[in-house]
Amino acid sequence: MKLKITQCWYGSCNNKVSLSEYYGRMTGLVLCEPTELYNILNQVTKLSRLTEPNYLCLLDVRSKREYDESHVITALLVKKELDAFQPYPIEIMPGRIYLGNFKQACDPKIQKDLKISAHVNISMETGPFFVGDADKLLHIQIEDSLEANITPFLRHLCHFIDIHLELNSVILVFSTLGISRSCAAILAYLMHRNGQTLKKSWAYLKKCKNNMRPNRALVAQLSEWEKVVLGDIVTDIQNPPY
Repeated sequence: MKLKITQCWYGSCNNKVSLSEYYGRMTGLVLCEPTELYNILNQVTKLSRLTEPNYLCLLDVRSKREYDESHVITALLVKKELDAFQPYPIEIMPGRIYLGNFKQACDPKIQKDLKISAHVNISMETGPFFVGDADKLLHIQIEDSLEANITPFLRHLCHFIDIHLELNSVILVFSTLGISRSCAAILAYLMHRNGQTLKKSWAYLKKCKNNMRPNRALVAQLSEWEKVVLGDIVTDIQNPPY
């Protein structure tokens, strides 16, 4: 979705410029789609970017008297709220497929807010939602290790997601940390759905989630999956960034 502005003016009454002129004067300005902005704000290292000082801008519009009287209390309250802030799963297909971790998959508020109606759980843990409902839960129990083998499950995984997209379901794909196994699953599905290379799928997912990192064993299995999807191995996984 893009917002189209047909006419807008910026500046004082005596010195107005059009929005396009205003933007033209701002070097380095980058516009992005809503999905990209959502994913940028929900990137996580130790904390969400929404709570990191380098990304957070708070504007205090109180009078000097009000500020002098209450700025310490306000600062303490803001810190408490930011410390409690929880980022949401990354959006892979707008409003349809999300990528997250086990903690997010167990959060009822996230399920409600994103209208999640199906889970793909790629971990050894069992979540609280859709237990025993094979139509809404695909649980692929593999360890987070170099011995993990996701290959036997890839066809079923892709079929499960395809069916739910046809049903207009909203799907959450997750693993324990949401970095390795679930990312491998998303890569496999992108290759399947779009008939594209591992390299192109990797670049797309990296843009959505910059700390994605399937382990080397899973990358090798995705290379073989590329051969299944395209008929040949195209991506050289010996070179960075794989």
